[in-house]
Amino acid sequence: MDKLEQKNIVTLRKGFALLLTLSILTIVIGLSSILINYMSTARSSAISTKALIQGNIFYADIQNVLKKFQKQKDTLYEILYETPIPFAFENRLDILLKCKPLANGVNINWLAYGQDSKFTAQYEATQKVFEYLAQRYNIANITLLEDKIIARIQNKEDYNDFSVRLNNKKFILSYKDFEKVLFEYLQEENDTNIIKIPWNRYFVYNIVDKDPKKNLIDGNYISSELMSALFDIEVDIIRDEWVYGESKLDKFLNNYGVKFDKNLFTQKFYMQTQCEVYYDYMDNRFKFTFDDIDNEVKNFEFYGRQ
Repeated sequence: MDKLEQKNIVTLRKGFALLLTLSILTIVIGLSSILINYMSTARSSAISTKALIQGNIFYADIQNVLKKFQKQKDTLYEILYETPIPFAFENRLDILLKCKPLANGVNINWLAYGQDSKFTAQYEATQKVFEYLAQRYNIANITLLEDKIIARIQNKEDYNDFSVRLNNKKFILSYKDFEKVLFEYLQEENDTNIIKIPWNRYFVYNIVDKDPKKNLIDGNYISSELMSALFDIEVDIIRDEWVYGESKLDKFLNNYGVKFDKNLFTQKFYMQTQCEVYYDYMDNRFKFTFDDIDNEVKNFEFYGRQ
């Protein structure tokens, strides 16, 4: 073997060694990146788990406090509907509590109760709102939209992705669930008018109780838009005179000669409330929610880092 061949072999070996080194280095860097990401994810998961435990502790404490002040809860929630309240914990302002009425709109699930005579008032209110929206926003095929909503409520379609609280496969229990119906209708009908509708100003998304007397609207907290739809009063007039949470619906309607339906609206505070709790933990902000329904605090849901 001459010197030139030996030199070429040495060069090839060095090149191969360098290539091997670079390959190993690339693998090491890749593994290091994966491990760093894994450790970061694991740490984040650990923090979230600990925050969930802490949230459960706060939730238990809140349950105990609310049980002790059953008679004062109406006043407390009326304040919380208007202004979130911070609470001191271990000399720090760690907790922020804010609440909203759960039944301050027409329950969209009443739409599926057209054949139940006990729910006539509820069904007719739902129908009136849909007729109003169909005309005001020029909905192309309101019948198709209603059919899809009813199918979703009754779980007649293949909605395997429909995950709701309490493992209940029926009912639309959030706007997110309702959006799926709207999206399907939009794809089929190409009716972009439904995107323009502020649905949450008209509807709420709650389980339907078998007792019609427990399926009411918290009349003193409804929106001006919903009042206009239900009572045929110009929305601008309502906005000028109606004060959310302060005005009384029965007195307001009486001024316009409109009958107040006691089978549909409440005259006093309605214990159908949902609260959000925000709290600090390990330099992060977390959130959970709970419901207070008929003086029973329940339905804890953890939303994680905010």
